This record gives sequence, C-alpha cells and structure tokens, in this order.
Amino acid sequence: MRRLAQAPNLAIATLWADALREEGVAASVQREFLGGAVGQLPPDQCLPEIWVEDEAQFERAEALLHALQHRPQRRWQCACGELVEGGFEQCWRCGAMMQNGA
Repeated sequence: MRRLAQAPNLAIATLWADALREEGVAASVQREFLGGAVGQLPPDQCLPEIWVEDEAQFERAEALLHALQHRPQRRWQCACGELVEGGFEQCWRCGAMMQNGA
C-alpha cells in the first residue's frame, strides 16, 4: 500500500477514491475520521489521504488523479442564451448538452 495524495477535505478524498476505483484502481481513504482531532494534532496530520493498495497500479493512479485535478475549463454559449463556464458540459438553465467544438 502506498500513499497517493492528501486531500483538502473528506468530500474531495471520497470523490477522488471513488473515481480511481471506477477506473479499476484499488484505492482507499485513510485518516477519514481525524477531522475531530484538529486543534489537538498538527493540521497537516488531520487531512484525509488517498492510498493505492497495489504498487503496480500506482503510476496509473497518479496519472488518473492528475487528470481529475486538472479537468479542462470551458466557456460556451448555450442555444438558450446561457453562458456556461467551468468544466460543465451541460447547461444548468435548460439541460442541453454542450455541442462538439463549443
């Protein structure tokens, strides 16, 4: 087992671990319950961590996590007139999907 990353909070750690597992990487969240110790322990020791169980999957896990953390940011105009920004591929106003090349 090898530590892949430290997450800023439990929600992000869980999302990252779930995304890795969906890609076939055996990953788990450690230190998930240390949030209650903040103030008693140094803050960097209370953050949740993502661990990869199989050393052979570590490089792939690093690449997948990097891609997850650096998703493309877009700015496109939906047919309904709404300006959609960020990593969204669906309009939050009308629900239409982004057209290719937008």
